[in-house]
Amino acid sequence: MNKVSPDSLRADLFAGFSNAAIVVPQGVAFATIAGLPPEYGLYTAMITAVVAALWGSSMVMISGPTTAISALLFATLQDLAVPGSAEFIQLALLLTVMVGVFQMLAGIARLGGLVSFVSHSVMTAFTAAAAVLIGVSQLAGALGLHVEGGGNVLERLIRVGEAISETNMSSTIVAAVSLISVVILQTYAKRSPGFLIALILGAAVAYAMGGAEAGIAMVGELPSAFPIFAPPTENLNKLADLAPAASAIALVGLLEAISIGRAFAVRRHEKFDANQEMIGQGLSNTVGGFFQCYAGSGSFTRSGVNAEGGAQTPLAGVFASMFLALILLLFAPLIKFIPVPAMAGLILFVAWRLIDRKELHHVITTSRPETVILVLTLGAGLFIELDFAIYVGVIASFAVFIYESSHPSIVVSAPAVTKSGRRKFRNADTHKIPECPQIVSIRIDGPLYFGSVDHVEEEWDKFRAARPNQTHVIFYLKGFGKIDLAGADFLIRHIREIRAAGGSFRIVALFPPLLQSLRRFHVIEEIGEDHLHISKGEALDAATKELNNDICANCKKRVFTECADLPGGNKA
Repeated sequence: MNKVSPDSLRADLFAGFSNAAIVVPQGVAFATIAGLPPEYGLYTAMITAVVAALWGSSMVMISGPTTAISALLFATLQDLAVPGSAEFIQLALLLTVMVGVFQMLAGIARLGGLVSFVSHSVMTAFTAAAAVLIGVSQLAGALGLHVEGGGNVLERLIRVGEAISETNMSSTIVAAVSLISVVILQTYAKRSPGFLIALILGAAVAYAMGGAEAGIAMVGELPSAFPIFAPPTENLNKLADLAPAASAIALVGLLEAISIGRAFAVRRHEKFDANQEMIGQGLSNTVGGFFQCYAGSGSFTRSGVNAEGGAQTPLAGVFASMFLALILLLFAPLIKFIPVPAMAGLILFVAWRLIDRKELHHVITTSRPETVILVLTLGAGLFIELDFAIYVGVIASFAVFIYESSHPSIVVSAPAVTKSGRRKFRNADTHKIPECPQIVSIRIDGPLYFGSVDHVEEEWDKFRAARPNQTHVIFYLKGFGKIDLAGADFLIRHIREIRAAGGSFRIVALFPPLLQSLRRFHVIEEIGEDHLHISKGEALDAATKELNNDICANCKKRVFTECADLPGGNKA
């Protein structure tokens, strides 16, 4: 909250007010998906958002009911009780408390660090897939169509396509007015409450065209009741039965929230603490379960509206809940006049702005592994399910991490003259740099462990086959941090091989933990302290003293500055 200022308060108030208007139909829709009465979606949007905003880590993410969790909750409980019944509601609230406890325990255990292994491309693709899904889900409302909800992007598009002949032009015009209005306002009047103004304009146009009589869908009347403290004390005998589902929903909720939080943090250049967000999400669900809320998480739609509305701090989420309560208290009778197409137009704009086209292009044009991750995640989000896309992205990220760690870069380097006149070691093969006939300098960038030894062995064999006479080896491990018993065995085996061929083997290493590992695995004992160096220069100086002077006398390459002191050199 250290960023709170008069300017940020004004921005957060505007964003919170716009967000409160957006969440009314959304909360009703998600509660219906979950098999709960409509008011439970609003309770969740109200309570969960406040707790998660105050205890989470994201500056702009808004929590509340989500599509994925609503669907998971319904699928979990539909066989245990009749959807909408008192027992179903009690099970949903009990499940929500369990979800919150699991999430808080994960945060306290600091499992958020595991998210660091998830590629940034997963976040970019997940954001894009969610934006497309959100946009496609609004097409029916914008066109005035009555189609079945749910499903992936392709399934939703097919349903819209099959019903396209039933398009209501009045609804389409209302959606277009709201969409065009918000585009203009967000482009040329960014400090104005563009979403609210666009919503009012859309409602005015709908009213002028006849409203519901013209076939324009309205949000409809909603109960104005507020959540009360109601601990879910019933069905405690079903805790064991609910535990597997609670853990699954907890995981999906955390992945959603962390993915959304990190995506916005990256875009806005802000810090994000996954562990703190886990605790915030867990606390919001735990508290929410005692106040008639069902399981929630970060909402892409509400977070997008919040960010586009100019939110600066988590107070925007608190204000959104306060305004939502105020709307239900003072304007509940007027809510029924909000046109669904106007809401759809605004959300279409949010969906478009959520897609980071520059970052998508950057990933595709710069990294093949990241592109694979991006395509797999995006494809799963578009054509399977959004929550499944997270799993696909996580698995793909770990697969790429494992592949890259098992394929460290290993190159032969040699000194080349730079533009400044200094000599700097470069990749000898890539830059076609002359090499010393007797010394080969090999650098490995990455871990030397059981997973990478086979790859390093293959590269070593290639280097040795191409350079049979370069029997004095400088193995450069500077900046290298990981070696295990398999890596140590590799070094010992080739130290002995090189010495048997009449050469010498020197290791350049500086990192203290690496030196400890080399001693523990007896590598230094094998090579000798005098063949362990802290710099290439020191290693070269020692290696040149063991060269065959007859070869040096006839050598014209003079690769190293030390060559000047050898037979045939300028100082010889």
